[in-house]
Amino acid sequence: MSALRTEKVLSVRHWSDQLFSFTTTRDPGFRFESGHFVMLGMNDNARPLMRAYSIASPAHADELEFLSIKVPDGKLTSRLQTIEPGQHLLVSSKPVGTLVIRDVRPGRVLYLLATGTGLAPFLSIVQDPETYEKFGKIVVVHGVRTTGELAFADMLEGELQADPYIGDEVAKKLLYYPTVTREAFRNTGRIPDLMRSGKIFADLGLPALDPALDRAMICGSPAMLRDTAALLTERGLEISPGCGEPGDFVIERAFAER
Repeated sequence: MSALRTEKVLSVRHWSDQLFSFTTTRDPGFRFESGHFVMLGMNDNARPLMRAYSIASPAHADELEFLSIKVPDGKLTSRLQTIEPGQHLLVSSKPVGTLVIRDVRPGRVLYLLATGTGLAPFLSIVQDPETYEKFGKIVVVHGVRTTGELAFADMLEGELQADPYIGDEVAKKLLYYPTVTREAFRNTGRIPDLMRSGKIFADLGLPALDPALDRAMICGSPAMLRDTAALLTERGLEISPGCGEPGDFVIERAFAER
């Protein structure tokens, strides 16, 4: 089996001058778990130019979806941000990653804590029926700099409730908490600060973190990963050691160790 597959771009959406998402075809033989990432890229003369991208679509979807920042001088993103439907991209055949719900113990509330494009794996996870079987509530917390970067807000605030497979569970269990740091908005501030102060829990009408009952997954900038993981550890939650051994919270180790 080839290490790389060629997939065709089906759609592109530009959320802001900093952020865009796109969908591609999906080879029928490609399998992954919600929360996994792949290497994605384009041919650059003789050598493919590849970067790690979390898959934003759920494991049962017919298409693959990705969320990306725009970096004007980035080797890959400077080209990737100009893609159009009909073009082709390279996708690695082996999905990997530690941000999967089998590595999180079942619990009362699952907090999906993301900044920027770290939202991508959680978009996959909230569309997976298994997520709703393991947790009483699922809370998506998305931290961004500006309101224009609140990608997929419409989906998280209401569209998922119309999903024929999970819509009823979404309506009962899914909560969405966007927060902005550089503009006025209904919620402002960094995720670890909002958790430490208790504001997130008060705003959502949820009890404070209980290490015996609550779980979390974290994906975002290195500073956010570090500070949020430290906060959860202070509150008594245990990080999953990986390798299929579940814990109270998980991070994407491949991104955190860069």
